[in-house]
Amino acid sequence: MTTPGPREKPAVTLLESRFTRNDMPRLRLLVEQYAGREGLPDPRRGEFVVAMDAVAVNAVEEPGDAGTLVLQRSDSHLLCRIQDLGHDCGDLTATDPDPPDPGPGPIGRPAGHGLWLAGRLTDDITIDSGPRGVMVTLAARLPHRA
Repeated sequence: MTTPGPREKPAVTLLESRFTRNDMPRLRLLVEQYAGREGLPDPRRGEFVVAMDAVAVNAVEEPGDAGTLVLQRSDSHLLCRIQDLGHDCGDLTATDPDPPDPGPGPIGRPAGHGLWLAGRLTDDITIDSGPRGVMVTLAARLPHRA
């Protein structure tokens, strides 16, 4: 999916932004605008924005309080890569059939189910965790363009 096939061109970067909690409304609006421009139809466009928001909120609630977002278009997919600036979280998955009990979140609030939700609202999700933080890549199939 993220590696170009024999006829597929490399992904083109549409948007690259560092963000904090205060940037979330602007980020949602930008991702929705770019997704529409690239041909992602409703209701898929709305689902993609909700998935992006769920993952981005996780990034700003973790250590570091900031993240980076890169939105790209390949020939057949819209890709959104979100990286928190926190710590290695070990093995994470968004494929569990039911949302896990996340336990307490930051500041004693219940933690959300952002990765679980994002995995259900997109066509593909990959999660990589390492010493530089967690990188989540969301993918939505774009309609065929003639």
